[in-house]
Amino acid sequence: MKLLAILAAAMLLIAPAAIAGNVGFTELSIPDGANPPLSIGVWYPTDAPASPQPLEAFTQTVAPEGPVAGRRLPLVVMSHGTGGWYGEHDDTALALAHAGFVVAAVSHTGDTYSDQSQAAAVWRRPQQVHELIDYMLAAWPDHARIDPDRIGMFGFSSGGFTTLVVIGGVPDLGKVAPHCVAHPDYFDCGVVKRAGPALSATIAQLPASLWAHDPRVKTAVVVAPALGFAFGPEGLKDVRVPIQLWRDEDDHVLPNPDYAEAVRIALPQPPEYHLVANADHDDFLAPCTDRLRQVAPDICVSRPGFDRTAFHADFDAKVVRFFQQNLR
Repeated sequence: MKLLAILAAAMLLIAPAAIAGNVGFTELSIPDGANPPLSIGVWYPTDAPASPQPLEAFTQTVAPEGPVAGRRLPLVVMSHGTGGWYGEHDDTALALAHAGFVVAAVSHTGDTYSDQSQAAAVWRRPQQVHELIDYMLAAWPDHARIDPDRIGMFGFSSGGFTTLVVIGGVPDLGKVAPHCVAHPDYFDCGVVKRAGPALSATIAQLPASLWAHDPRVKTAVVVAPALGFAFGPEGLKDVRVPIQLWRDEDDHVLPNPDYAEAVRIALPQPPEYHLVANADHDDFLAPCTDRLRQVAPDICVSRPGFDRTAFHADFDAKVVRFFQQNLR
């Protein structure tokens, strides 16, 4: 009987806090060293009443600034794609927060829909994620409710590249120039070309020490990663955390096999791999609203027969399940 009592007490200590009924949300600006502040969105469990609230071209049912519910909550940080922003995966963030996660997503300065002046400077992104984690663990008003030993990361496109770097990957951007000679019409090559010859020369000479890794991140969801060809087995040899890797079948932005498939082959341990039939690159973005279709119609077009809303119900459930399994 004494042994049973000890085991019961131990289970109470390791059991997660009860999941709250609603999702709270806050938008903040956080320091980024000598650079301009970073804009972030934070979703989290709350028991406060929720109601439909505008978020750019979306509407989300949240409790703005509601009190955080729970303790020892796992944290997932998010990194968006080129020309995106922190809210482009709001459906996934909401699903995670409903499941008991704190979700913090960053808008990468100089690589958002309103400012792409630094879109090619991908080495800046991992450091910004590092600053985000620092803030959430030490300066966020409810940082004491986060379990610092349970941190995951979600990244899409350039955010997928960022995620691979954060968890230990070291890209060789000297591979970009020959890649773009072979594929001058590819999206990433257009980004490099628009940045100008000076930045192209800089990219080719970046030292490995420049890439910011963060061992606090224990697991990752990598979605349609940009610049996958730049890693190879040598560049990913130190990536040891569990990974869920997603690839769309008909990607017109990052065509197979130079991106997600190149990462899958190069990883030292097989990821949980998902190939989405008939999907295109932007189908990984949150389902479009009527307002978004008006302001950004290109990202709202899916291939005939593909139901983005139905796909995201399954996608979000699999992302939540993966983080639950790997951030216990």
